Amino acid sequence: MRVALVTGSASGIGAATARRFAADGMTVVVHSRTSRDAGEALAAELGGSYLQADLGDDEQAAGLVPAVLAEYGRLDVLVNNAGISWPVPHAELDGLSAADWRKLLDVNLIAPWLLCTAAVPALRETGGCVVNVTSHAGVRPKGSSIAYAASKAALNHVTKLLAAALGPDVRVNAVAPGLVDTPLTATWTDAHTLWKTRSPMGRAARPEDVADLIAAVVANSYLTGEVILLDGGLNLR
Repeated sequence: MRVALVTGSASGIGAATARRFAADGMTVVVHSRTSRDAGEALAAELGGSYLQADLGDDEQAAGLVPAVLAEYGRLDVLVNNAGISWPVPHAELDGLSAADWRKLLDVNLIAPWLLCTAAVPALRETGGCVVNVTSHAGVRPKGSSIAYAASKAALNHVTKLLAAALGPDVRVNAVAPGLVDTPLTATWTDAHTLWKTRSPMGRAARPEDVADLIAAVVANSYLTGEVILLDGGLNLR
């Protein structure tokens, strides 16, 4: 049975992806930094397992894949979904410290790199793949802060570089959502209004919309090096 590790999967996009993979017959390893109870409950629901790690800590991030291999002996899919963000208006240049930049880059860029580095030997054996969950903010000049957008833009480019370096043995792609309707974004009134009034689809994405696209990317054995924007067509406006 194929084994998938989905980071940041106790809720939101990650949880929807874990459920979709389980429905597709995979064994899923659920991960979170906090929310241990929710993560363990989801893992039990799906018949998989749960790992807790702070991806801002290099040692903990690098240890996730070996923990999966120790339990299952294989890895077929790595989804780098976990990320952090907080709002800082782009014109407030003093709103982001050097420490803020490092924190965002540690979790949103360096941790996915460490996970990919650890996973590649196992993925080569299974003909597996990596999906990085980035953001429309990494494609267009948008996002909760300049540092957040830069971290996602960098991860998009790393996706392409890894795809070129690792093919044909390992495929690497990215899914770049716009606004997703989760508890985290429930109070983002202006953003929801923007998607309802300006996007052709007339709403934000649901976590399941993103999970379906991730599953499709995993299923396509020829697709690699792509950054797929999923914003309900807002980019057209």
